[in-house]
Amino acid sequence: MRHCEAYQGRGNLPEIASLCSPRHRLFAMSNDYYPPLLEQSFTRLPDIMYSRVKPVPVDHPVAFLLNDKLADELSIDRDWLLSEEAVQVLSGNQQLGETEAIATAYTGHQFGHPNPRLGDGRAHLLGDLLTATGERVDVQLKGSGVTPYSRQGDGRSALGPVIREYIVSEAMAALGVPTTRALAAIFSGENVWRDKGAEPGGILTRVAASHVRVGSFEYAAAGGKDCVKALADFVVQRHFNDLPDENIAYMNLLREVIKRQAKLIAQWQSFGFIHGVMNTDNMLVSGQTIDYGPCAFLDTYEPDKVFSFIDRQGRYRFSNQGPIGQWNLVRLAEALLLIMGDDRAAAVDTAQAALNDYQPLYENAYAEFMGHKIGLQSGHAVLVNELMDIMEKDSLDYTLSFRYLMQQLDSKHIYYPLAAYQPSAELLLWQNRWLEALGDDQAGALAMMQTVNPVFIPRNHLVEEAIQAANKGDTGPALTLVAATNSPFNYDAKWQRLALPPESHQVVKNTFCGT
Repeated sequence: MRHCEAYQGRGNLPEIASLCSPRHRLFAMSNDYYPPLLEQSFTRLPDIMYSRVKPVPVDHPVAFLLNDKLADELSIDRDWLLSEEAVQVLSGNQQLGETEAIATAYTGHQFGHPNPRLGDGRAHLLGDLLTATGERVDVQLKGSGVTPYSRQGDGRSALGPVIREYIVSEAMAALGVPTTRALAAIFSGENVWRDKGAEPGGILTRVAASHVRVGSFEYAAAGGKDCVKALADFVVQRHFNDLPDENIAYMNLLREVIKRQAKLIAQWQSFGFIHGVMNTDNMLVSGQTIDYGPCAFLDTYEPDKVFSFIDRQGRYRFSNQGPIGQWNLVRLAEALLLIMGDDRAAAVDTAQAALNDYQPLYENAYAEFMGHKIGLQSGHAVLVNELMDIMEKDSLDYTLSFRYLMQQLDSKHIYYPLAAYQPSAELLLWQNRWLEALGDDQAGALAMMQTVNPVFIPRNHLVEEAIQAANKGDTGPALTLVAATNSPFNYDAKWQRLALPPESHQVVKNTFCGT
């Protein structure tokens, strides 16, 4: 995937603002382009679900990273994305056509505790876009100013969290994980004030199948049955339009969301991804991953690892992500019960049966993903569990352990920096049992492993390095990391450094939401 480097200069961010005029000459000078056409479908919902509010303008926006490949996938004119008009639209300075921006309302359980009114406190939904393939997606700005839901916040984002979400969400897409996407990262030209003082500000353009969350249904439930029904009908039409048009559709909606979430979280586990803040307002009913604030990928395998600085109790630790998924889905079921028929007891029983399916769905998906990671179909849980125990006991790198195994099946090609990984004695013993289980089909096993075992992931220290460079106006590290992680399964020696685990002095122990 190619990503445009919009800002070609180097230096610190105060210098970027002074370079705005020369830098604009890098854009398409012709007006012969076609701006995307947006609608605002969300405003068909009851008024309590959103507020009409414009982004807050900024003085000197600069396009920092532009995802031209995603623009192609969304049928957005690439010349428009490279235009000055796009910078103004994606910084919140200019409205696109006649479609007015909104901020959506939702509530959520944050670390298990209900918060009755959250909403887009620093985001504006510009509208939804119909692509040439018939897919409808939301286009949202994040970090674009105050809204009625800002709760004394400034509505802004530092550039660092914008760069993090851009890099990690695009890496997740390349891994095949359902996720929101990043179309652009904009330097706002202004500073934001955080605990460490002034930081350069940023605005992310996020694309999602929709931004309807479990927390959206919790909020709708406070508005009553009609509000929940309107939201459910909206979601069924957008994401599940093959469901029957009856009361049972809402039960099937719950079942479909359960299926998607079980598979999604099992996939996170297979890649060693820790979301970090699995509140119900950060769980999309479409089954996409959203919110890359305190997220991280495992380096050494630690099943109870927590990176998020605010998760003091370890609620969202790596090993607890599966159970938390089910906990969140119970909150969705509670909201949907309002529209599942007049027989409350029968509805509760049916919903509970659907929720009970979550665990086997999750376990089956996890078994399949992990089986493929060692070149076997599901049904080899003993081998997988033994491997995970060894990786934990011997503090082995999660990602490179699987690349090491691939190397044992093919001596003609290099799958990772060989000097970067040393197998433990127990792993060598396990390896013999694994090879025996593979039998004669090692070529088939390797082909399977090549599709699910990345060598390039956005490791925490590399993301931090890209952020620090971005804060000085240097897009180079971010662009290089994006390029490598967008070809995650193909080892290229020119990016060898990006495949290495962190040295002791590079380890990032805590991640932050960046709000």
